[in-house]
Amino acid sequence: MNETHQHEDEELCEPALVLYRQALRDGRLRAEDAAPAPCLVDLGFLHPTVDDLDWLEPVAPAVALHRLLRASEDRIAHERRREHLLVDMFEPLMRVDGRRTAASDNSAITVLHGTERINQAITEAMTEASQEMLCIQPTTHYNEGRTATAQALALARDQALLDRGGRIRALYQHTQRYRPLVTARYEQLKGDAEARTLDEVTDRLIVLDRTVAFIPANKDRTLALEIRQTALVDYFTTTFDRLWRLATPMYPQAVQQPTLNGISPRQRAIASLLIEGHTDASMADRLGMNIRTVRVHIAKLAATLGSESRAQLGYLIGQSGILDRAHPES
Repeated sequence: MNETHQHEDEELCEPALVLYRQALRDGRLRAEDAAPAPCLVDLGFLHPTVDDLDWLEPVAPAVALHRLLRASEDRIAHERRREHLLVDMFEPLMRVDGRRTAASDNSAITVLHGTERINQAITEAMTEASQEMLCIQPTTHYNEGRTATAQALALARDQALLDRGGRIRALYQHTQRYRPLVTARYEQLKGDAEARTLDEVTDRLIVLDRTVAFIPANKDRTLALEIRQTALVDYFTTTFDRLWRLATPMYPQAVQQPTLNGISPRQRAIASLLIEGHTDASMADRLGMNIRTVRVHIAKLAATLGSESRAQLGYLIGQSGILDRAHPES
């Protein structure tokens, strides 16, 4: 069975060009031989002979070209007439009072639906960026389950920004300091990239060149907002800068968090949340740990303070003064 080649209207595929050349050389072509390229007949390059319908005769190339150019001109003229009609249609509508319609700058906040569309928008914005990326990356099931392809794409985006002379500043939770994949990521990057950590961070945030920001719009990260509203982007940037000054350096030079009187930094963070009444699950979520790890630290905290119950532990934390100790300056 002959294969029929599909292509755009008024475009000759390679098999059609070969058959057309053969018809021009021989003066005719069997109709069955032209079956794989029906465009030759449809576009008028070949037509049936008068005395034998089993054969096709070629039209002179100059005639065929003139016919195609005329069809193209007609199509362009049709589109121009359509443009004029649309302008005439919308011109009176644009004079209508638009006070009840959406604001003209509504595009300053765009809702992005689906992981693919979100990643595409971030990639496009990063391609345009040349100065700086500010990023907050909390520990979630989302980024823990990222595929190798997604990780490689993100790494390539970051490196491209660094290659253009930009810089990267990223904030993580303290728990990320002990995950080899995080430090390995920064060791692969070449350029001005820094990372710091805090006990707790906000939800995910990306700010590019202080002109566009991306934030999640739902819990499962299937919706996001692309924000180009200046006041909001400035607010996100200021928030990031203040958190950055409070954070502990992790890369390129790590600053070790001190253990005071047998209480580790993570245990102090848990103690602070515990006396506020948070559940184990809530503490795990806010600190980027699993529940089992939280309970291990609570047990160690209780042993250090000599607590025999959860209620007593809260009292001893308050009496110990461990939460009054200021963290060393970064």
